[in-house]
Amino acid sequence: MRKKLVGLFGVVVLALVGLAVRITYINASSGAQYSMQVLSQQQQQYESRVLPFKRGQITDRNGTVLAYSEKLYNVILDCKVINSDEDYREPTVNAAASLLGIAPEEITSKLDNPETEASQYIILKKGVSITDKKAFEDYTNMEDEEYQNLDDEQKKQEAAVRNDIKGIWFEETYTRNYPLNSVASDVIGFTNAGNVADYGIEGYYSDILNGVDGRQYGYFNSDADVEQTIIEPVNGKSLVTTLDVNIQQIVEKHINRFLANLKGEEETPWDETTQRLGAKNVGVIVQNPQTGEILAMADSRSYDLNNPRDLKNYYTSEQIHAMSQEEEIEALNDIWKNYCVTDAYEPGSTTKPITMAGALESGVVYDGEEFVCDGFQEYNGTEIYCDNTSGHGVETLRDAIKHSCNDTLMQVAERMGAEDLAKTLEEFNFGFKTGIDLPGESSGITHEVENMGAVELATSSFGQTFTCTMIQEISAISALVNGGYYYKPHVVSKILDENGAVVQNIEPVMEKQVVSEEISAIMREYMSSVLEQGGTGTKAKVAGYTMGGKTGTAEKYPRSDHRYLVSYIGFAPLDDPQMVIYVVIDEPNMGSQENSKAPAELAGQIMEEILPQMNLYPDEGKEQEQQPDASAESGNGDTGTTSGGNGNGNTDGNAGDETQGSGNSDSEDSQEDQGTDAADGTLTNPNIPAPLEGGQDGNVLDSKWGSDGLTNDESNLTLQ
Repeated sequence: MRKKLVGLFGVVVLALVGLAVRITYINASSGAQYSMQVLSQQQQQYESRVLPFKRGQITDRNGTVLAYSEKLYNVILDCKVINSDEDYREPTVNAAASLLGIAPEEITSKLDNPETEASQYIILKKGVSITDKKAFEDYTNMEDEEYQNLDDEQKKQEAAVRNDIKGIWFEETYTRNYPLNSVASDVIGFTNAGNVADYGIEGYYSDILNGVDGRQYGYFNSDADVEQTIIEPVNGKSLVTTLDVNIQQIVEKHINRFLANLKGEEETPWDETTQRLGAKNVGVIVQNPQTGEILAMADSRSYDLNNPRDLKNYYTSEQIHAMSQEEEIEALNDIWKNYCVTDAYEPGSTTKPITMAGALESGVVYDGEEFVCDGFQEYNGTEIYCDNTSGHGVETLRDAIKHSCNDTLMQVAERMGAEDLAKTLEEFNFGFKTGIDLPGESSGITHEVENMGAVELATSSFGQTFTCTMIQEISAISALVNGGYYYKPHVVSKILDENGAVVQNIEPVMEKQVVSEEISAIMREYMSSVLEQGGTGTKAKVAGYTMGGKTGTAEKYPRSDHRYLVSYIGFAPLDDPQMVIYVVIDEPNMGSQENSKAPAELAGQIMEEILPQMNLYPDEGKEQEQQPDASAESGNGDTGTTSGGNGNGNTDGNAGDETQGSGNSDSEDSQEDQGTDAADGTLTNPNIPAPLEGGQDGNVLDSKWGSDGLTNDESNLTLQ
């Protein structure tokens, strides 16, 4: 028995010796490592944390800041540290309350909650300014003025209290600010949490504006002392836009003033929203035709970039409260989108100069040629009317632009043929995205050549039965009047690093020449007639300047509703255009929506202010001359030079007489482009299948869609 006990004792001793040897070995070889692991677990506040980058700013062309990121701080609570010593609680809670405005119960509730009492990272407050942060740190470090004014004994007592302020620290963050609030909201866009953006420049250039986060690592060295390694963040790049804030604000001021005059107008037949807001929408673009730069871009659905989810400017409180989540999202998206690039619509007569330029370029018509307008053309039994159903009479090409004569344009298009007209529209980029540096651009819808019948050819000549966006139209007209050179539109001109040095200049891109300089000069002169006495755009004239333009009126679907989109596009100076302006008013709250006086007058008011802003001043001694009105002077058509009438290629000597006495007048009101593209409220025979309502008739419209592949509704087309 004794031997067994001795043996057992020996085994135990040997085991203990082996364990001691093993412990000694582990302590010698890895003891420091395990000690640091334990210390690291106890000191979680020294783990790595993110150092956020600063998103780049956005400025206008003159340096006015449109968007910037402001450094702020989140207040972080370390419950574990405060709860480690009862003496820490009261001074910490009091300091946070008095200096940071955090309610004492908000802190104590987290210190006492079993689920958070050991937490070392709770965000107590967001968005604390650097001023408040410094005040707190000066207080805890005894560097504030109050402490400095104490005597030595008081300082000793105060320091004893302040030294017990523990467990409060600050985390860097940034907030995005827009100092001009709603100015250029559709162009700038806004950011969501995490520097994510979907709209405007913020969305399109988000990867450039964003930087790379840094890191701060905490660890223990071999002496168990805390060391830190910091990888600094890489801040984002900044953008200089082509916008001119002065011009932008003038544009927005006049849009708001125009709508204010239309809101709640009595006895209009339109819906409640149109009556309350003044119009379904109003869009304005100002572009430099020599570079493609966008100087201003706005629509009537602007919003506060600092509070982008506020709907109260466009809906009543009752309407907002009644919205489902899906309806609210739809309403917000409708406000956030940029009407000038996303919405496609039938442009109407503003495209007539494009048709005519193509015909002149191809040689099927010549400058000075005359046509006879008898009020309509007939194709396959379908009568398509001019705005003057009695006929304008004999019209030169210049007169046709001046009076916005559908009849002449249809005859011109008939000369061209489907292939030539389709090629012209394609050359001017209709049916294709412009490539502007903004998200959400639509391409519009145009006819395929093989599906462009006689009716489609006729209506396309004056801007109906195909669609485009505002940015497509203004870029096309800019190319037409600048000598024939198509520039890619753009809204950003420079990319800067965080120190303001230029990283990249975004130069103007001239993509192609669409017409010769000779044809461009002819079309500028034709378009100047629109602002002469008897022209359709006299309301846009600014005294002392030579300029050109074109009015447009497009009747929307269903035609029987008599709802219109009216527009005006103009440029100045006449011989060397430095600015093009395009105004679109979708369903104005007016008794007669088809009156194109409204957009022409709005354009004139804007130009009167912005031309001096652009250092463009009245032309001394070059007031726009009044050209004779050829249609009024013509007696009979010349059988050798006059084309006309009712689908016929030529006319006899009596045709001119037959079309005179039609009530054509040089008075401003009678020549205003009222329903230019729709006679007496009806574009064509009401039995014609509605274009753009796919698949009703293979001869009405093909299925050529833009690359975004959206349906009519999804594209927000104005064809309803």
